[in-house]
Amino acid sequence: MITNVATSPATTNDAQTLSAIHTRLARRELLPAEHLVDGGYTSLVHLEQAARQHQVTVTGPLPGNPTHQHRRNEGFGRDGFHIDYDRRQVTCPQGQVSRGWHGPYPTSSPTAAPLIAARFTKGQCQPCPVRAKCTTSREQARNVGFPPRELRDLQIRVRAEQQTPEWHARYAVRSGVESTVNEFAHGMRRCRYRGSIPGPTHQQPSRTS
Repeated sequence: MITNVATSPATTNDAQTLSAIHTRLARRELLPAEHLVDGGYTSLVHLEQAARQHQVTVTGPLPGNPTHQHRRNEGFGRDGFHIDYDRRQVTCPQGQVSRGWHGPYPTSSPTAAPLIAARFTKGQCQPCPVRAKCTTSREQARNVGFPPRELRDLQIRVRAEQQTPEWHARYAVRSGVESTVNEFAHGMRRCRYRGSIPGPTHQQPSRTS
């Protein structure tokens, strides 16, 4: 078995290291066809990048829909809206068609996908009989954000695959890897260290009487 260990500063998001890891493995001709990772590496952008640049399928739990409607399992989440990329419009569950389509905009996070925003108007949303299921705002209309078509298609496909027994059987292999890493980390925390470790220097405050 060949083991490769990559380290990075604690402030670096895990997903940001994935491309560099694949590049190094490619140089050594050690790229896997499928790379099993934990949830820290499953940015939608990096899943697409790994497939496009290295033909590697990154398998790991993709984050779910972040809208509060989806988290609470009530109301109309993003998946309840029909997105028509060709016509650049979105249709809500009540049949209203969006009046604005903007983006894609880059996001502040390097691991987040670009975002398209579809906007509805107050005239559409305020008279809606099920408004409370769609938005908590009493004044503003509903806006729906989603990634570009290729990333959205990938997102839908991966989330669907994660619900299948076949996906769970493949991903279960990672549990053996995790237990091995945990044993290694536990041993490293208890290993002996040769040499001196300088301690922090504290300056005592002066006192005046």
